[in-house]
Amino acid sequence: MPEEYKNVVNVSVRQAKEVCPTLHSIDDDIILLHNFSEVPLPVGGCRMQSLFLVLCTRGHATYTVDTREQRMQANDIIVLSEGQLITDYELSDDCDGVGVMMSYDFFHDAISGVHEMSRLFLFAKTSPVFHLTDSQRDVLLEYSQQMVRKITDTEHHFRKQLLGSIIRSIIYEVSNIIYQSQQTDTTRKTRAETIFTKFIRLVEQNFRSERRVSWYAQQLCITPKYLSETVKAVSKRRPNDWIDNYVTMEIRVMLRNSTMSIKEIAQELNFANQSFLGKYFKEHVGMSPKEYRKQ
Repeated sequence: MPEEYKNVVNVSVRQAKEVCPTLHSIDDDIILLHNFSEVPLPVGGCRMQSLFLVLCTRGHATYTVDTREQRMQANDIIVLSEGQLITDYELSDDCDGVGVMMSYDFFHDAISGVHEMSRLFLFAKTSPVFHLTDSQRDVLLEYSQQMVRKITDTEHHFRKQLLGSIIRSIIYEVSNIIYQSQQTDTTRKTRAETIFTKFIRLVEQNFRSERRVSWYAQQLCITPKYLSETVKAVSKRRPNDWIDNYVTMEIRVMLRNSTMSIKEIAQELNFANQSFLGKYFKEHVGMSPKEYRKQ
């Protein structure tokens, strides 16, 4: 392991709760940061094992996301997703903000059925920081206040579900901001960025029935090797990683939120049989579908 990565901490909701036990949270699924300046940052950097959205309300910060230097200031929102490496951060003395960290299971449950999610993933991977207008900032701050009110209402039997609804609204707001930015963005994209964008949209539309990198390369009229090199250069992940991410998350959602049998899920997602799905799921998630559903 490279020397600079030896002190990297994997940051999940569970780990964040251990470091900051006074923060509001529910299970190992969601934790709110309503005073970002109070959160201790790992000395050697961190690798995200969760989805992290932060809205900077004052001050500024610089840091590196997957080797790319970023700068965040007041009215900026940052979206960090699973697997991204965050290092070299420096915060101004007055830097502060609000944020939410959630497990990928909770996130995908909340946005199940929301279309065009590739926009959010692309935003998080290629442009993790985005500047908001005052009105956009105020909308997100209002949602943040709603989340605090709901998560502290421990007597409410459905508070986790209510938080999921608020998260879903936030995702819609952020996705709309991204969409508007893309419509007005005059920056010329490189050929690699264009190929990556087209690849992700193809995966989003076809992952339920097609998992071969060669198939996606054929649709894009390029070789599998060139597709692999291009996707890795832009996103730091292989095409198979993106495909597997979509497939495993869909299986998780179906196991948690439907009464479909594992055999029926295998048929729905074009696996040869239930056994193939079980081996695939265990390889990527670390447990069998039955164990996951019981958990």
